[in-house]
Amino acid sequence: MTSASLSIPTAQIVQSAKQTKRIIVAAAIGNGLIMYDFTVYSFSAVIIGKLYFPSSNPLSSLLMALATFGAGFLMRPLGAVVIGNLADHKGRKAGLLFSIVLMTLGTGIIAFTPSYASIGVAATVLIVLARLLQGLAAGGEIGAASAMLMELADKNQRCYMVSWRAGSQGASALAGALVGAITTALLTREAMRDWGWRIPFILGMLVGPVGWYVRRHMSETRMEAQHRPTVTSVFSQRSRTLWFGILSMAAPTASIYIMVFYMPTYLITTLHLSSTISLLTACLAGAVIFVGNPILARVADRQRRRKPIQYLTLIACIVLTYPAFLVLTHGAGVLLSLLIIGGYAAVALTNGGASAVMMLEAFPRHHRATGMSMIYSFGVTIFGGFSPFIVTWLMGVTGNPMAPAWYLLAALCISLFALIRFPETAEDR
Repeated sequence: MTSASLSIPTAQIVQSAKQTKRIIVAAAIGNGLIMYDFTVYSFSAVIIGKLYFPSSNPLSSLLMALATFGAGFLMRPLGAVVIGNLADHKGRKAGLLFSIVLMTLGTGIIAFTPSYASIGVAATVLIVLARLLQGLAAGGEIGAASAMLMELADKNQRCYMVSWRAGSQGASALAGALVGAITTALLTREAMRDWGWRIPFILGMLVGPVGWYVRRHMSETRMEAQHRPTVTSVFSQRSRTLWFGILSMAAPTASIYIMVFYMPTYLITTLHLSSTISLLTACLAGAVIFVGNPILARVADRQRRRKPIQYLTLIACIVLTYPAFLVLTHGAGVLLSLLIIGGYAAVALTNGGASAVMMLEAFPRHHRATGMSMIYSFGVTIFGGFSPFIVTWLMGVTGNPMAPAWYLLAALCISLFALIRFPETAEDR
């Protein structure tokens, strides 16, 4: 033990460790709540379509519900600008508090809005409004949370710290799928349609105040007061980083929104598996994402560069995607379906720490939250948010259940091209 380490009081080390855990929890709760709400909406899309977008054609109702799911993503770029700039200007805490309030409000509206049969078109309008609020919140959340976690970490632990933000998405998918699976297993189909589908949203709404309290009492990371970031300065000074960052989001966003959030609907409506089994596949994928991200991030932190581990996972996914869907669509049993979806999640969705840190390191501190939020929001809006709608429409038009595989392959190739061109930097900012 060195004399320098002996000079640090034990109480100070313990307090620092507690503060680090508190900030991880604060980031994970808020980000997890956002992804939880998106998860339970996607899992409830069939019921929501019937209750709020009535139509004589079940496919039309489902498409409208999925379009409303995607509409929330149209607000993400605005959220990236508003909340990301707030986090860069006023501090990470201010942005994170604002985002969790908006998300909780949107979740509450979905939880308690009467059906179309009760109040007519007002019900449809309220559901769309709730999704827009959730999209606005999500747009700024990712950048602020990721920046805060990275700025808290030592240089050799950046990927690990930021991976908890990505891991919380897996935890939220796991929680949402578990709640959905339990309510589906315990309630009758009529009870689920009448009121049971609201339970996951009510639970999510109740988590909101807890997340707000934790974030309200966390410490702030250091800000540079001399800088006053603007959206135009991010575009003008970091345009190459922004454009290739947005393109690089194609693979991870398409993968999580198809293989995790849309997969239960796909397994039910296309492959005709039971609701409980289909939700369990999402549980498995969520657990893999939650556990796998911190583990792979430890490996990434030991490497001098951020790109190699991403090349490995992208190329592996390109090789595996078509065979995986070919097996799924040709009568794979329950166990094999679980293995395929869990395996794909392990390869495609566990390198969030390295990917996010590579993007964050490409921005100076005063552009970091805004830049990361814009990359994530535009990328998810373009490639992820409407992917369930697009693949459902493609399958309806072509009758080909392999449509999700072709969509994923296109997204993977786009991300591989963007990763090659992304201006990686090893600079310690």
